[in-house]
Formats: sequence, C-alpha cells, structure tokens
Amino acid sequence: MPTIEITTSQLSTPRKRAIAVRLTRWLSQRDILSSHVVVRFVQEPQNSLFSAGMPIEAMAMSTEAPCHATVSCHISPDRDHRFRDELAEELLAALDMVDRSEFVYIEFRPTHPDLVYVAPRGRLHRADQIPVPR
Repeated sequence: MPTIEITTSQLSTPRKRAIAVRLTRWLSQRDILSSHVVVRFVQEPQNSLFSAGMPIEAMAMSTEAPCHATVSCHISPDRDHRFRDELAEELLAALDMVDRSEFVYIEFRPTHPDLVYVAPRGRLHRADQIPVPR
C-alpha cells in the first residue's frame, strides 16, 4: 500500500487531484491496485523551509508551481532502486518541478505491509491482508 505524503506550499484542490491521479495511474501501471494508493498533501506555511540560512521562497524562479516540496514515500521494501528512481522522476514531473532550481527532497521509507493497518469501509485490515476487489 504505497503512501505518498507531499508537503509543499498551497496547492489548489484541482491541482492536488491532478497530482494524485497522475501518481495513482503511474503506480497502477506497475501492478499496484489504485485503491491501495494513498496520496496525502500537507500545506507548509510560507517561509518555514530554509536552505543555507535563506527561506526557499527567496530563491524561487517561478510562481507558477510550488517552489519547494518535501516528499515521503512509504513503499514496500521489495521495491528496487530502479522503481524508486523512476517514482522520484514521476514525482518531479507531477509537481511540475523538472529542470528548475527549486528545492525538492524525496525520501523513501521502506515499510512492510504487515506493519500498516487501514480501515476501508470501517473494517480494520493489515495492508498485506486487504481483500482484493474482483
């Protein structure tokens, strides 16, 4: 059950939806059930992320897209470097931060599915035991 948490400056609801749909489709193309993909957005207040003693916003090249993002990806430890590299590239593209000098931090946290619990429709399951829809 991949879970992606994106912390960035304010994004509109349609923009968040577009990012979540894009990432879900990308993961679905790699045999992950779309219902198992979780994308969470956290809004970071202005001037709360610093690099080299300066707020990241002071170094922004554009106001079109977020000027920074920190991303935590909880994925199965079975995923290899290639998968992580490609997912990192997809995250940059989805956030519209490719070939720009803004700050992006992506961290992968290998998480065994048997350590995750979810309650779809109010019924608690370990992520490795979620019934697969037919």
